[in-house]
Amino acid sequence: MNPEQFANPPEDDGDTRILTRLICEGLLPIDLPVRQRTDLRSRLLCRIGDSVRRHAGLLTVRAGDGNWRALKAGIRVKTLWEGPRGASVLIELAPGAMLPVHRHHHLEEGIVLRGGLQLGELNLGAGDYHVSPPGSRHARITSRTGALAYLRGTSLGHTRSVLGELLGGLIPGDGPASHTVFAGEGDWQGIAKGIEQKILWRDGDVISRFFRLAAGAHLPAHAHDGEEECIMLSGDAFFGDVLVQAGEFHLAPAGSEHGEVSSDQGAVAFVRGREVLPLSPGR
Repeated sequence: MNPEQFANPPEDDGDTRILTRLICEGLLPIDLPVRQRTDLRSRLLCRIGDSVRRHAGLLTVRAGDGNWRALKAGIRVKTLWEGPRGASVLIELAPGAMLPVHRHHHLEEGIVLRGGLQLGELNLGAGDYHVSPPGSRHARITSRTGALAYLRGTSLGHTRSVLGELLGGLIPGDGPASHTVFAGEGDWQGIAKGIEQKILWRDGDVISRFFRLAAGAHLPAHAHDGEEECIMLSGDAFFGDVLVQAGEFHLAPAGSEHGEVSSDQGAVAFVRGREVLPLSPGR
């Protein structure tokens, strides 16, 4: 833009003044009658109460929530949720940090969120998914560049379980095979207008998958007959009235309900849980 435009603005034909006046008038507070103001407040509080009731039990861990704790030199962990089959955590490795050989007690899933990890000779980068069945043996985990990863089903945080995994790592044999889905692999399947899924792993009736929502896409309200956990990888989405943004964790316990799921700008999320049950109209 030419700086002279600021020194010599175009002549005002009156439209700008009219528009400015209308905008300013629209910003003025409205002095409502007492009865209307009371009714509006009552309806707003009812709406808030209904939202609180419908979202009771849902857990959302914001990016700034929780505490990081040092696991060992160059490695720190933040617990997101502790379940009966292991914890869900964020783990951050500094360049050159290392985790020793170990054998998994639970089914453990991991997604690299930033940087890169080396699992023995396997190189994982951002967006790669890796799953290790119970009894599988992990080679030494290192990071040349530093990394941030999401893990679920891990024993981290439980000293006795961690010691058991370390001792198990000394036993020869790799156990069940691990499985990796690299970021560019796998098929995306359309399941609704503007919504795709990529199935990563099936564990009985529980499915681990990536969901991709286009801007403006939405899913109807639904119920959960089992736990469903989600980590938002990019973008953001509303779960009913709850906005979950990139890097945040969301858990819907068994028996809970989700309002309509929608995204204004688009989103990609990792979700693990059973197939959802659509709610009947009016619920």
